[in-house]
Amino acid sequence: MPNPTLKPFRRLLAPTLADLFFGALLAALFGRADNWRALLADGDTGWHIRTGEWILAARRVPWSDPYSFSRPGEPWFAWEWGSDVIFALVHARGGLAAVAGLAAAVLCLAALVVFCRIVREGAGLWVAAAVTLAAVSASSVHFLARPHIFSLLLFPVCLWLLAEDRRRHSPRVWALVPLAALWANLHGGFVAWLAVLALAAATAAAEGGGPWRRYSLLAGASTAATLANPYGWSLHWHIARYLASPWIQASVTEFQSPRFRSENMLLFAGLLLAGVALVSAWWARGRWFDGALVLVWAFAALRSARNIPLYALAAAPLVAEAAADLWRRRAARLEPRAALSILWNLGLEMAPAAARPGPWLVIAGAALLWLVAPRGGLADFPAERFPVAAVARHAGTLAPAGARPRILTSDQWADYLIYRLYPRQRVFFDGRSDFYGAEVGADYQALYSATGGWSEALDRYGFEIALLPRDWPLAAVLERDPAWRLVDRDPGGTLLVRTGAKAPAQREGGAGRWMR
Repeated sequence: MPNPTLKPFRRLLAPTLADLFFGALLAALFGRADNWRALLADGDTGWHIRTGEWILAARRVPWSDPYSFSRPGEPWFAWEWGSDVIFALVHARGGLAAVAGLAAAVLCLAALVVFCRIVREGAGLWVAAAVTLAAVSASSVHFLARPHIFSLLLFPVCLWLLAEDRRRHSPRVWALVPLAALWANLHGGFVAWLAVLALAAATAAAEGGGPWRRYSLLAGASTAATLANPYGWSLHWHIARYLASPWIQASVTEFQSPRFRSENMLLFAGLLLAGVALVSAWWARGRWFDGALVLVWAFAALRSARNIPLYALAAAPLVAEAAADLWRRRAARLEPRAALSILWNLGLEMAPAAARPGPWLVIAGAALLWLVAPRGGLADFPAERFPVAAVARHAGTLAPAGARPRILTSDQWADYLIYRLYPRQRVFFDGRSDFYGAEVGADYQALYSATGGWSEALDRYGFEIALLPRDWPLAAVLERDPAWRLVDRDPGGTLLVRTGAKAPAQREGGAGRWMR
C-alpha cells in the first residue's frame, strides 16, 4: 500500500509539464545538426570567445583594440565582457559544440519563462503552448550563439517580475536592481530594459496613481546599478552613440527593417497584428502600460529586425491573455460536452503541472543536449559560410612565422580569422561595427563593392593578401590585375597574393595605417 507521507516527495521528483515542454522544445529546435550549425552562422562568436580568453589571461577587461591593423590600440569597449568570459570557459571545456549547446539551452529557457508565465496567468495549457511557439518561431530570426541570448532570457524574466508587481506589490520586484547590474555586464540589451522601466513609471504617472513613485525609484535604482561595470557611464554613452549612428542603421543588416518573406516572419506578422489590434481595448480598460509596451516594441521591431525577439517576448503573454479570454467566453456559451469546452477545461486542469519547472529540468536538459548534439561534434564554424578549408590549407600564407601580412577579407570572415589565427594575425574590418565607425566602414564598403575609390583604399591600407568571398565584385577585378596572383579558388572564395606588395619592414608607422 502506498505510503501517503511520501506523496509530496513523489510529486516533487516527478517531471512536470514545464520540464517536458522544455525538453520537447529543445529536441524540436535543435534535434538536427543543421540547426546546431545555424547557431554558429555569425562569425562574431569567434571574437567573443577570444576576447573572453584574453580577459581570463589578463585578469582585466581590454580598453584598447587587440585585433585590427586598421585601428590598432584605439579605445575599444568589450561591453559584453561577461558573456565573453562565459563563452571562453564553455569553449575551453567543450569547444564550439559546447558554446552552441549553451546558446540552445538559454534560448529554450527564455521560451520556458514565457510559457510558465502565460500558464500562471490563467491562459491554460493550449493557449500557452501555441502562443509561446509562435513567439519562439518569430524570435528564431536571431537565434545565434552570441551574447544577446542572455538578453533574450533576462528580458522575459524581468517583464514577469514587473507584471507580478503591477498586480500586487511585492518586495521581489527589487530583485530587478541586481539583475540590471548583471545584465549590463552581459549584453547591451540592458538599455531596452531601462526603457521598459521608464515606460512603466511614465504610464503610472499618466494614470495618476501612487505606483509612479515606486516605478520611478525602481527605474532610477536599476539605472544606477548598471553603472557597476568596468567602463562605468562611458558604456552607456558608447551604446547611445552606437544605436543612434546613421551609418550603423544604414549599413548593418540587423538594424534595418524586416522582410516578411519566411514562415517565422509571417508568425511575427501575426503576433504584431494581434498585439497592435488589442492596444485600444487595453487602453479602454485603463491598461496604459500594456498598450504602450506593445506599441513601443512593435515600432522598434518594424524599424530594426534585431528587435523582433524583444517584441515577441513582450507581446506573447498579453496576446495569450486575450486569446484565452476569447476562448473562455466562447466555451461558456457551449455545451459542456462540446469539443471547445472540453479542450478549454482540460487545458485549465493540466495548467498547474505546467506552471513550474521541476528538478528534472536540469537533468533532462543536459541529457537531451547530449542526445541531440551532432555526433561528429562541431569542430569548426560552418564550412558553407566560412573559409574553413582555405584557412586550413593556407595557414602558413595567412599567418607566416615572424610576419603579419595584411589581409583583406569580409567582416564575417575576419571574425573567423580572429578565432583561428589570433594572436598570429590581425584584421582590417570585423564584426565590431561600433568600433570601426563610418570612416573605416566607408573604406570597407568601397572595397567589397569595388566602387568609389577602392583602388586608393587598397593601397592606403597596404593589403598583401585578399581572401574574398566569390560574390565580392572585387574578387573578379583582382583576378585580372597583374599585381595580384591567384593562389586558390574554391566554391566559397578566392585567395590572392599581391606580387608587388612592400615588405613588412617598409611600412612606416609600425602597426599603424599604410603610409603612402
